[in-house]
Amino acid sequence: MAYELELAGLVDCLRLAGVPVLAEERDDRHPLVIAGGPLTFSNPVPLAPFVDVVVLGEGDELAAEVVTLAGEVGWRRDALVAALRDRPGIYLPSVHGDEVPKVAQADDALLPARSIVISPDSELSDMFLTEAARGCSRGCTYCVMRRSTNGGMRVVAPAAVLAGIPAGARRVGLVGAAVTDHPEIRAIVRGVVDGEREVGISSLRADKLDDELVGLLARGGYRTLTVAADGASERMRRVVERSTKERHLLETAALAARHGMKTTKIYMMVGVPGETDDDIDELVRFTGELVKLHPRISYGCAPFVAKRHTPLDGTDFAGIDVVERRLQRIRKGLAAYRGKAELRPTSARWAWVEYMLAQGDQRAGLALLDAHTAGGSFAAYKKAFAARNAVPTGPRARVPSSAEIIALRKRDTLLRRNEV
Repeated sequence: MAYELELAGLVDCLRLAGVPVLAEERDDRHPLVIAGGPLTFSNPVPLAPFVDVVVLGEGDELAAEVVTLAGEVGWRRDALVAALRDRPGIYLPSVHGDEVPKVAQADDALLPARSIVISPDSELSDMFLTEAARGCSRGCTYCVMRRSTNGGMRVVAPAAVLAGIPAGARRVGLVGAAVTDHPEIRAIVRGVVDGEREVGISSLRADKLDDELVGLLARGGYRTLTVAADGASERMRRVVERSTKERHLLETAALAARHGMKTTKIYMMVGVPGETDDDIDELVRFTGELVKLHPRISYGCAPFVAKRHTPLDGTDFAGIDVVERRLQRIRKGLAAYRGKAELRPTSARWAWVEYMLAQGDQRAGLALLDAHTAGGSFAAYKKAFAARNAVPTGPRARVPSSAEIIALRKRDTLLRRNEV
């Protein structure tokens, strides 16, 4: 499970397989349902009604252990739960309720994770995926995978990355939360493209791009240079501790133009705590500077959703009306750059549904089941959340003050030094 809205897909998978959706309706005639994935770093509790076991965090070792143990106890649900009761990194909904244990961390010797199956029918068609790094060294306050999560950033040696790429792989994806923060990322990308392969990177950081790296990406088939700003203004990026600055984004646009990229794409959030119309207007103004450097700017814009285990955990959703008003303000401002700048937002309504799941408990999962069964419309979700009294249960956070942000930086610096 990658994120909250995929829960509806899990419901479909179970139904299509003829398996009762709710764990409480299954017995030993039915298969065990075991879940894991990125969602477990934030809030897996809404997943609880549907599964028997959740592998928390990094499953490199635990997944195999759980499957082996399940076989040893005869694939019996009660016996497996009993055997796993005190195992770290395991969430057992029937035992733990809404209290989720600490996530697991795999031994660094097991890195990198790599593709096992390469298929033309996958989302990233025929692309071999391999980690270049795991975790992140940065401290963005909205992000689950920040530097204090599971040992921060752990890098993989270039030789290990390149040696694991099959000879027949023509497209290679380098995976990680902060791949371009790898100190030897240029050597890795050069090794891929020198083998006449296409390359893709899951996370480009604007402040890490330079002429050499972007040139290598262009050789590797890049036609769009995509980075994240996240805050609509310089002020908002400081609030959420995003290190990207205007000068980094301007340099990104210039590099994209220099190396023949068709589009400069910038991801950002709206509805961030403390955001005002002035921040939106600054984005519109700044777009004028970007289009002077690159003739095609595209904003991928998502409403902010507070996640568990982050400094902004529990922060209220800005409101569907607020988000839609801000998006409309951006659209109106970008009209001055018609044909040069565009806005591609995700739905404010579905971001609200994501928020209700991200900040909810098992009632939120049951509400999702009710809504999906009723057709899966937004109206069905609103009705189901109300009927289940599925209200957000996270801590009531607020926008951190400047003093609190400084204190947070000091704490994370100490954590990082201790890790080193």
